[in-house]
Amino acid sequence: MATGTAAAGPYEPGVLPPGVQSRFVERVNGLRMHVLEAGFEQGARPTVLLLHGFPELAYSWRKVMPALADAGYHAIAPDLRGYGRTSGRATSYDDLAPFYVLNEVRDMLCLLAALGCRLVAGVVGHDFGSPIAAWCALARPDVFRSVVLMSAPFAGPPALPGAGGEDAERIFEELKALDPPRMHYRKYYSTRAAEAEMMNAPGGVHAFLRAYYHMKSADWAPNKPHPLEARTATEWAKLPRYYVMELGKDMARTVAPHMPSAAEIEACRWLTDAELGLYSAEYSRTGFQGGLQWYRVESEPGSVSQLQIFSGRTLDQPSMFIGGKSDWGVYQAPGALERMRSAVCTDFRGVHLVDGAGHWVQQEQPGAVNELLLDFLARASRGRAQFA
Repeated sequence: MATGTAAAGPYEPGVLPPGVQSRFVERVNGLRMHVLEAGFEQGARPTVLLLHGFPELAYSWRKVMPALADAGYHAIAPDLRGYGRTSGRATSYDDLAPFYVLNEVRDMLCLLAALGCRLVAGVVGHDFGSPIAAWCALARPDVFRSVVLMSAPFAGPPALPGAGGEDAERIFEELKALDPPRMHYRKYYSTRAAEAEMMNAPGGVHAFLRAYYHMKSADWAPNKPHPLEARTATEWAKLPRYYVMELGKDMARTVAPHMPSAAEIEACRWLTDAELGLYSAEYSRTGFQGGLQWYRVESEPGSVSQLQIFSGRTLDQPSMFIGGKSDWGVYQAPGALERMRSAVCTDFRGVHLVDGAGHWVQQEQPGAVNELLLDFLARASRGRAQFA
């Protein structure tokens, strides 16, 4: 774990765009939750809840929130459980129960209740925030009235035991049998060693995050994604090394050779070094384990058994998917994108792949994302009662 884990206050003045505030909400399912808000000054407005991914923070929505506020929405972006300035960081590798998916949904419901929000016009999730947004909408459609999934398609609830289907774990053994042997990044992030290896990355946390963000962005020229034919080891091996790693080579050493040059860093307007510095300072202070718990809970039997109760249930609210044209995350789970739009989402409003964006789509191309979000929210709200 990180050595400096003392509680932090709200962000300093000047860190956020005008109109976006940093504050804390107390007693949120046992947490003191750090949230960013915009559009909070003008009283009752329709709420949009923004859920970040890994290794990100609520700060990843800084370029989206002012546009939502200007359009008349109350935008709320929390540091999720285990992240940033929200309490409830993982106290040990083995402490998984607080990170069960349905408890993450409870976090969001408790946050909304604490803020006096009865309904949510739209819940928007990016990366690991995408499945959490989907589960919010699936579990409580009365509260979450539309859903936007970004960069990570949602293939629906897990099947009930005995319902058949493939052995989901076998492929990980097949990856090890490849030449060279490989390991899926989700399995790596579930290992006990992952956090220490990232915290002790060559050059430090800041250098690790710079290389990681760069390699998964549209700035990294080799990102030319396309659909994979099947969920097999040979097809998965076509993914970049940041998704299907060399066995025995940690993530920090995987991305380090692709560190952008000083000139490339200077030219990176979507993530300046000062902006990256907020991420690196936070993760240096808190460690990564809180975020890594989310990967571990994906296959944790207790959490999965809870989710199986929803087997066969669909997302019936208006829904939409946004990704970057240079984002392999759209295709890394073969068949998930097609299943999402043809079987899981019954009122699906389209897949939008944004030019000039990789995995960090709302940071790389905020203008395009804002336009898509505002159009979707306006269309989704037509004919519905006024939101509280």
